[in-house]
Amino acid sequence: MRFTVFILFALLGLTGCNHVTIKPNTLEPNSIIYADRGGYSMRRAVKDVLEQHGHKVVVGIAVDGTTKSDDTADIEYDTYKVPKDAQYVIKVREREEAFRTTWCAFNGFWWWRYNVSIANQRTGEEILAWFGHGCANSATRIFDNLLDQLEMQENTPTDK
Repeated sequence: MRFTVFILFALLGLTGCNHVTIKPNTLEPNSIIYADRGGYSMRRAVKDVLEQHGHKVVVGIAVDGTTKSDDTADIEYDTYKVPKDAQYVIKVREREEAFRTTWCAFNGFWWWRYNVSIANQRTGEEILAWFGHGCANSATRIFDNLLDQLEMQENTPTDK
């Protein structure tokens, strides 16, 4: 009996945990979405899923980020300008991925910890807030399902 309870709790501990706040039918189909450059695998996977759904993902135009001051030497940092035609902005914050052969053997091998937010640039409204952790393939499938819920259907009225 104790062994069965131990196995049950061990299996529950191996599953990914997610918390999602979503506003269904608020993402216009084939939209232009701004995303940050680079990132680990999750950021790339999110961009790929958005493009598979027909959205155009843009990373902005680089702006000179060199500053000079009396106190410090030249400091260079990357800054990007969000294109005016980008209706949505997606932010993906992720920790360094971990290779988990035991937990994710049949589910992508990589363990992701992430925080994803999508906001409408025109209204300032956050339409998706999602944080959690889990195996790569599961997280990608969850994001795909979340996009299905977010995207406006043909018969959904819009407030413009």
